[in-house]
Amino acid sequence: MLVVMEHRATQEQIDRVVEAIERRGCKARPIPGGERTAIGVLHNKGPVDAAHYLGLPGVKEVIPVTRPYKLVSREFQPAPTIVRVGDQRIGEGSLTVIAGPCAVESEEQAMAIARQVKDAGAGLFRGGAFKPRTSPYSFQGLGEEGLRILAKVRERTGLPVVTEVMDEENFSLVEQYADMVQIGTRNMQNFSLLRRAGQSKKPVMLKRGMSATIDEWLMAAEYIMEGGNTQVVLCERGVRTFVRHSRNTLDLSAVPYVCKESHLPIIVDPSHAAGRRGLVIPLARAAVAAEAHGIMVEVHHEPDHALSDGAQSLYPEQFATLMAQMRSIFETFEKHPMPDNRYA
Repeated sequence: MLVVMEHRATQEQIDRVVEAIERRGCKARPIPGGERTAIGVLHNKGPVDAAHYLGLPGVKEVIPVTRPYKLVSREFQPAPTIVRVGDQRIGEGSLTVIAGPCAVESEEQAMAIARQVKDAGAGLFRGGAFKPRTSPYSFQGLGEEGLRILAKVRERTGLPVVTEVMDEENFSLVEQYADMVQIGTRNMQNFSLLRRAGQSKKPVMLKRGMSATIDEWLMAAEYIMEGGNTQVVLCERGVRTFVRHSRNTLDLSAVPYVCKESHLPIIVDPSHAAGRRGLVIPLARAAVAAEAHGIMVEVHHEPDHALSDGAQSLYPEQFATLMAQMRSIFETFEKHPMPDNRYA
């Protein structure tokens, strides 16, 4: 349930509504807006009687929330969330590009790729310091040494860095170095990790699980937001199906659907969906056409020698071409926007 306050409601009136909600064993979550403040009613064990709040001073209306996810829904917050990472803006009206290698292998490797993707126009640098791999014999990442290298990349290039956290034990360490913390597909329903992310002051990128429905994905984001962290970016990276021509099946229908259901920004990772270099560029172009708020793509200057996911990594010159193509598609929508019924 959402208690919507009058435009001129005072802080005292808002506090009184919060007190009334919590007196009934629920949790109140004020949501300031441009026009007025709304207060979400959370942790209710059954239907909430709107009459408890409609008579309170300053209350305009009480709106039932029909979705199982509350904080991430547009019913709770109609206005889109803008997530800021360093000097980058992820959300409505922007196309943010995150690029870099799957794994940080050395300082020389990371720095060379970072300079090339920045020159091509990338806004953030990605690179794994901790790598969850299917095989225990595959390269598992450099750990804290990789994080230190990412910090040097930021210092020397100015690019904010994104890297994955694998468990609660290393969350604080990753927070020290990363500008945005990524929760990978294998951890989408690691609920203790999601709760820890909810306590973080850093923006969180939440990847869709390999076989997760969109509702399950949004409920995972709800865990993070319920903990207090409102800076969440969703990342569609393909789901596991029966196909053999690609690693996963990229669900581009998720982009407009999530934009209708949630105020959180959504980006697309075509690299992990494709698994093959030749598929990455057309999938990235399609994601921009679907009006994703950003793209995350893997780039490596020597993909044949990459320690992780070389087959799906673009060469820097391919990435530069892709950047020009994505800009062109994005600018087409800027010049010729769709009628204002996208979220109807």
